[in-house]
Amino acid sequence: MPTIAIVGAGPGLGMAIARTFGREGFSVALVSRNRDKLDKLAADLEAEGITATGFTADVTDRPSLTAALTAATEHFGSIDVLEYSPADASAGPLAPVDIRQTTPENVQPQIEYYLYGGMTAVEAVLPAMLDAGSGTIIVTTGAGSVRPVPMFGNVTAGGAALRNWALNLGSALTSDATGVHLAHVAIGVWVTDDAPADNHVPSMSPSEIAPLYWDLHTTRAVHELVVER
Repeated sequence: MPTIAIVGAGPGLGMAIARTFGREGFSVALVSRNRDKLDKLAADLEAEGITATGFTADVTDRPSLTAALTAATEHFGSIDVLEYSPADASAGPLAPVDIRQTTPENVQPQIEYYLYGGMTAVEAVLPAMLDAGSGTIIVTTGAGSVRPVPMFGNVTAGGAALRNWALNLGSALTSDATGVHLAHVAIGVWVTDDAPADNHVPSMSPSEIAPLYWDLHTTRAVHELVVER
């Protein structure tokens, strides 16, 4: 049975992706910081007939992330799809800052969160995928990694760094005919099931977005997808 590892698993998009792949016969490795949350998510998936296990890690703690993905590989036998989408953070060192106030000090945590976390996750699973000659890696950021969103100046810098690295690596993997496909998804909508009627920001539900990840895995048609209304 193939396995998808979802780094940054949560009750919204992460669970929708888990359900989408789980219904197609995948086991699910859920990676997040909170053990109680992971146990609940895994139990909910198991109740739906989807094999799932949680593994705790903080994406800014690189050894813990590597250890979690190593444990997931040992538990399930392989990781065939990696999806990296660390949960949104809006407080502390990861709080968004307008582009006019960005400094090396408030951009660095975003680099750790997006770029270094994403690189660490990929490095944990890529060698086995290369040995197998197959695998899919999908990294997720906000659409600010593709186009200007000045109010999230520091966040978009981190996301753009991950996007650049991922697209470069994806190009190399394809040109070398490795059998591994790497794609970037930029979310340009508010992801919610219940957007208020007067909300002026376009929205999509997690269940609408998750099948796009399945399409990226199965068709391998593109290296980048911007999700917009």
